[in-house]
Amino acid sequence: MRLARPVPKLALAALLAVPLLAVPIAADAHRPWLEPSSTVLSGTDAWVSFDAGVSTDPFIRDHAPMQLGGLVVTAPDGSHPAVENQARGRFRSVFDVHLNQPGTWRITVMNEGFFGSWRQNGEQRRFRGTREAFEREVPANAEGLRATAMIGRIETFATLGRPTTENLQPTGRGLELVPVTHPNDLTAGAESRFRLVLDGAPAAGVDVTVIPGGTRYRERPNEIRARTAADGSFAVTLPEPGLYWLGASVRDDKSGIPNVMRNASYNATLEVLP
Repeated sequence: MRLARPVPKLALAALLAVPLLAVPIAADAHRPWLEPSSTVLSGTDAWVSFDAGVSTDPFIRDHAPMQLGGLVVTAPDGSHPAVENQARGRFRSVFDVHLNQPGTWRITVMNEGFFGSWRQNGEQRRFRGTREAFEREVPANAEGLRATAMIGRIETFATLGRPTTENLQPTGRGLELVPVTHPNDLTAGAESRFRLVLDGAPAAGVDVTVIPGGTRYRERPNEIRARTAADGSFAVTLPEPGLYWLGASVRDDKSGIPNVMRNASYNATLEVLP
């Protein structure tokens, strides 16, 4: 949705204080998450149901449903089958994926957009919308322009039969996870290794946060922290079986538009087996 009208100062401050989906990993931020009903399945045909939401604690349905306009399912052969039974509730969105090919399936939600503020004719204005609309409607020399381009990727994975890796390669857009340890072959207590890449290149010095599910039933989030090496690699040991939320973000000046910063973020749901 695009907004380009005068707004009160307090309303503008509130807009700038609330990031778009999938960007922050601060302790008080709302985190986007995908929750699959299963991630490792046997046989030659299966279904997986997904919940998708946004909340302070991962997998807790208490804030808002995830917008699924950027949902893409990638089958093991690289095709993009349609999801089924998609619906939106008060606190979550839901959909089903029919796994009818053996191998690893990649489920991705992409969020992209621009938001910003500037002064025009003595009035405060704001914008939230697409890159094309931003370039068309926001003056390049706007007074006091503060603008950010957002690109967020939210993912999870499901494998039917033998794990495969052909569709796990990075696309070269934004912040992405490259599995070294297969995402459907994670074992409690064992070290799991990954790489982060930004626009296809190693993302060095990026802080990664991993949170085990079930925060409702414990006093602390039990966050696991890591930082990527020069080649973008990092390792974590996930202590218990269950679902884990992984998050990372980068802020830079690579938006492609002068004076516009970029926030690139990545979130994944990983299941760890005994």
